[in-house]
Amino acid sequence: MTIQDILQKEELDTKDIATLLQTEGDEQKLLFAKAQEVQLEYVGRKVFYRGLVEFSNVCAKNCFYCGIRKDNKEVVRYHLEDKQVLEAARFAYENNYASIVLQAGERSDDFFVDRVDRLLKDIKVLSNGELGITVSLGEQSDQTYQRWFDSGAHRYLLRIESSNKVLYNQIHPDNDAHDFENRVRCLHSLKKIGYQTGTGVMVGLPWQTYDDLARDLLFMRDFDIDMCGMGPYIEHHQTPLFQNRAQLWPIETRFSVTLNMIAVLRILMKDINIAAATALQAIDPMGREKALRIGANVIMPNVTPTLHRKDYLLYENKPCADEGAEDCSNCLSMRIELADREVGYGEWGDSKHFMNRKD
Repeated sequence: MTIQDILQKEELDTKDIATLLQTEGDEQKLLFAKAQEVQLEYVGRKVFYRGLVEFSNVCAKNCFYCGIRKDNKEVVRYHLEDKQVLEAARFAYENNYASIVLQAGERSDDFFVDRVDRLLKDIKVLSNGELGITVSLGEQSDQTYQRWFDSGAHRYLLRIESSNKVLYNQIHPDNDAHDFENRVRCLHSLKKIGYQTGTGVMVGLPWQTYDDLARDLLFMRDFDIDMCGMGPYIEHHQTPLFQNRAQLWPIETRFSVTLNMIAVLRILMKDINIAAATALQAIDPMGREKALRIGANVIMPNVTPTLHRKDYLLYENKPCADEGAEDCSNCLSMRIELADREVGYGEWGDSKHFMNRKD
């Protein structure tokens, strides 16, 4: 079956998707053209901002791939003060971003949960309820998810990283704090509470296959997610997984397959929100623009104070670590224009998929 034949099918199976994920050259151009056609028809040309506030790199988890894992003693740990988080939110509000993302290392202690709750309420007050808030703070109890939802968060991103339980267990410690079933349970809880629920995976992990990635996309479709954030796996030398770097696909392959993942997901789930991951730009200076042209419609300008950006390194060679929030904003607006897209200033840019399901 040719790529054209697969792209004309109403339903794609694991084999079809795995084939599409391996496309290169002219075949990849056919995939991208189809994804762009779907994108323009169902979500249009608008790209929505999510001002990213990385307010702490203290983490209770020990994921084998992550640069801010608990046991990495070389990380300079930090917490932004509440006033710094609110200043970042105010910058996003005054610059018409319309939405922000609160992200930090994963914790679930009472102090942390109370602090996030207070920040959510304060952000709503300073923006007159006009800033949309996405939270990306990992696994929490149902009660915590409900509490944060009641205080103003309405979108939650919890990346599964891999829907293959065997692979998931290979990239996480074998203990209750890193349990695959609990992560899936959390996703169901978020959806039940009423969040616009997002997940995502890393592309190009050691031991990962094209069939794994195809099943990841089908997992997202079957779960009926509202939004997705996924990017290429980029190794960090201060992590246990770094010792397996000889098994990795070349970095260019990880980049190309990530674009294919975005394109196929746009075809599979026509009206969800898909983020153009910053990690793409760590590989290709035009990485995020390329993602925006073939399916992505969300981008996350970093509004974290510049002093601490270099300390929030989940992976190496993170771009824009030395830029201020205003520099980042100006740069991204130009990048979006280069991608033949427009910024949805002043709009929350909620997932059309979520809104259509509610209707």
